[in-house]
Amino acid sequence: QVQLVESGGGLVQAGGSLRLSCAASRQTYRSSVMAWFRQAPGLEREFVAAIAWSDGTTVYADSIQGRFTISRDSSKNTITLQMNSLKYEDTAVYYCAAGPRFGLPSRKIGTYNGWGQGTQVTVSS
Repeated sequence: QVQLVESGGGLVQAGGSLRLSCAASRQTYRSSVMAWFRQAPGLEREFVAAIAWSDGTTVYADSIQGRFTISRDSSKNTITLQMNSLKYEDTAVYYCAAGPRFGLPSRKIGTYNGWGQGTQVTVSS
């Protein structure tokens, strides 16, 4: 039932910033989690960051190294991924995902049952 739409992708030079947004077509329950995954050409989809809708608890991939910040806006039913100090290796299609909450937000792709179609982020060297 949940439909997710990503936006904000584009082309940026290394060291620059982008802000991705994900809007849900229906209300997100407080017990749910929303997350960002990414998939680079030739690689499998990997976890980036997640946030619990109810209390804002966040979990990040180690590879982010403090450069990205995930946040939520309950009034708009959206989540945002602020990406700073972008690197060439950040180039990927970024996907928004939604799923149930089981304690801390999950890094596992199998936890999520709703997916957007993705938005392309390209970082030039």
